[in-house]
Amino acid sequence: PGLPPAAAQSGDNARLGPGERPALLVIDLLRAYTTRGSPLYAPGVVRAASALAPLLRAARSSGVPVLHTGVLYNPATFEDGGAWVCKAPVLRLLVPGNPLARFDSRARPGPRETVLIKNYSSAFAGTSLAATLTAARIDTLLIAGCTTSGCVRASAVDAIQRGFRPLIVRECVGDRHPEPHAAALRDIDAWYGDVITRREAVAILRGRCATRAAG
Repeated sequence: PGLPPAAAQSGDNARLGPGERPALLVIDLLRAYTTRGSPLYAPGVVRAASALAPLLRAARSSGVPVLHTGVLYNPATFEDGGAWVCKAPVLRLLVPGNPLARFDSRARPGPRETVLIKNYSSAFAGTSLAATLTAARIDTLLIAGCTTSGCVRASAVDAIQRGFRPLIVRECVGDRHPEPHAAALRDIDAWYGDVITRREAVAILRGRCATRAAG
C-alpha cells in the first residue's frame, strides 16, 4: 500500500510480517453500520462486510481462532460508556434488544467463536482479549471490521503495544468516509502494523492450515 513520502523516507514503514500463530479479529461488524437509515450507517463498512466471506472461510477451514467484538451498553444508565458516550451519544443505540446492535449476517459469529463485548474503541480496552490471545499463544492478529479510523486503528495500536503483530486486511475494513479511512490505513502501516490485501491474508491462513497438516 502507498505510504506518505515522509514515512517512506524515514524508514518507519518496516514490515512486521506474520508470526507463527495467527488469529482473525472481526471488529464491530454490526447492523448499525450496515443498515441504511441508521445514524451509524457507513457505506465503507458495507463494502468491508461484503468482502469478509473469503477471509472467514479461510480462517474457519484452517482452524485459526476467530474472535468477534460487539458493543453493548447498559440502557438504564450508560455508565459503562463513560465519557465516550457523552462525546458520541449516537452510540446509545447499541443496547440489548436493539436490532441494530446485532451482528451483520455476513459477520455472524460461528458457534465455537469467541464474542467479546467492548464499551470503548479498542478491542483490548476492558476486555479479556489480550489474556485470551496469550493463553492460545497467538502472536499475530489479522484485523477486519470497523471503523478504520476508530476501533480498528485503536485496536492495532493496542495490539502492537501488547506484543502482537497487527495485520489489517485492507478490503475487509471500512469507515464512514474515504478520507479518514485512507489516512488511518497510512498511519497504521507507517507505525503500528502492516496493511495487507485479502489475498495475502488468505495465503497466511492457508499456510497455517498447511503447517498444521504437516505437523
